[in-house]
Amino acid sequence: MAEPTLADVDALVGPATPHFAYQLRARVRELVRDLPAEHPVRHYAEEKIELLDRLGFASSKAQDGGREPRSRPGWSELPSSAPVADGVAGRPSARADAPLPPAR
Repeated sequence: MAEPTLADVDALVGPATPHFAYQLRARVRELVRDLPAEHPVRHYAEEKIELLDRLGFASSKAQDGGREPRSRPGWSELPSSAPVADGVAGRPSARADAPLPPAR
């Protein structure tokens, strides 16, 4: 298998939705697990893994467009109204605080 590239990581992460964030996170981890810790692609992948972790608790990436105001009627009844940039306050991370496994 060829060495993973930034484009390979982006191809996995780009179409991510909250529903599939954790499955994609696992695929990104698998893609870069054999790269040395200091490899730039592995470092980039770790950043994207953190994004996918936050996305798993969010309702959208909310990268484009404005945000809905929290004063909107019914907002308080939406448990997953946070965009990925904010995460969800008071919810523990799905990540077990485990870094990527050591490079082989």
